[in-house]
Amino acid sequence: MKIVLKPACRRTQGGFSLVAALFLLVVLGALGAVAVRLTSVQQQTVTLSLQGARAYGAARTGVEWGIYRALNGSCGASTLTLTEGGLAGFSVATTCAATTHTEGATTTTVFRVEAFARFGVYGMPDYVSRRVRATVTDGP
Repeated sequence: MKIVLKPACRRTQGGFSLVAALFLLVVLGALGAVAVRLTSVQQQTVTLSLQGARAYGAARTGVEWGIYRALNGSCGASTLTLTEGGLAGFSVATTCAATTHTEGATTTTVFRVEAFARFGVYGMPDYVSRRVRATVTDGP
């Protein structure tokens, strides 16, 4: 007589690979989202860096304009709106202050010129500004 034992309830375990597959999909999806976000942030950083360099160039333009005006007898505030090339769209406000100094028989005027260049509206993501100052004299 042979006795064979059969399990009372034989169940197959299914669904374990489904859980692993879902976990893998979620992790890969999250990695993809992070990669897209990092690429976007990197692109914005490069764009803002370029805009910062342009703003610096616009501010230097304003200082040179202010120095030109000061040395030609017109020291005061002025506003430039740049419309050409890479500086198009920048607004530059310049100010000038003059002080006179006498040393012996020579009178020298010292000009302090400041330019503030900006692009965009403050508080918006594309806003950028730079301020540049220069001191020049009309002396020998």
